[in-house]
Formats: sequence, C-alpha cells, structure tokens
Amino acid sequence: MYKYYKPQIVKFALNCWPPFWGAGIKIMSISDDFRATKVRLKLRWWNKNANRTQYGGSIFSMTDPIYALMLMGILREEYFVWDKEADINFIKPGASALFADFVISEDVVTSIKQQTAGGDKVFPEFIVNVKNDDGEVVARVRRVLYVRKKPDYRKESKNKHTQTT
Repeated sequence: MYKYYKPQIVKFALNCWPPFWGAGIKIMSISDDFRATKVRLKLRWWNKNANRTQYGGSIFSMTDPIYALMLMGILREEYFVWDKEADINFIKPGASALFADFVISEDVVTSIKQQTAGGDKVFPEFIVNVKNDDGEVVARVRRVLYVRKKPDYRKESKNKHTQTT
C-alpha cells in the first residue's frame, strides 16, 4: 500500500471521499513530504446550521483524519497511526468558507521516532485553528493520535533477531 501512498493520490482520494465531498470539504494541498496540508470547507446551503452558519459537525470533520494521514505518509509502513481522541472549541460562527492549515514539524517527528523506537506507544497532540475568510479563528480543534512502531521494526525485535542468528 505504501508504494502508492503519495500526497497527490491521498489528496485525490480524500477529495472523492463521500463524507468530505458531500460536506464541501476539499484538500487544497498536501506537501510532497506530508508535513503540511491545507483544507477548505465551503459554506453551502446543505451544510448550514439553523443560524445559517457552518454546521459544527462539518467543521469538526474537516480536521479528521488529516493529522493521522500525514503521519502515515511521514512514518510510512513502520508505524501504526490512529486517531485516538479529539475535541473542538467553537469560538465564533463560521459565516464564510473556512480554512485549516495542518503542520507537523521535524521536532515532532524526531520525538515520535525516539519515544517509539523500543515499541512504546506515544500520544502526540496537535492543535489546528479553523479560520474564516478574514483569517479569524472560528474553532480550535485538538487531536490526539496513537503512534506505535510495528513489532517487526522495533529495536527489541532486531536485537532478538540478531541474537538468535
């Protein structure tokens, strides 16, 4: 699977994915190294709430599963990566298209690799601000991921393998 796991393929697949497509969510870009992703949520008649602003479920959905997919692209087949926990803080109504910029720094990747080298699991936390057309924060979403190195790639597995051969 990972030989086909490329930014442009992930972008295309997500933009065709019915939950995103139907909600008006579009992946605008994914960097070649999976470190940055830009997402837009259009305001359409079918995703407005009773107050004629962005439906909260669509705002929350535009952040799922972006960080997990980015880390899968960065860490590749050596790691399990899942969404574990998330919450949202609605700050103001979203009366326009909304945008979110997702970034994973090299420091975060290095920390994850160091903490999981021996097989430990880690729960990195990411915050993404969802902004309106004017750049004002409409919602803040916290996402916690589960990351663990797969058994075949752990240091302990390699040490056991070299001891028995």
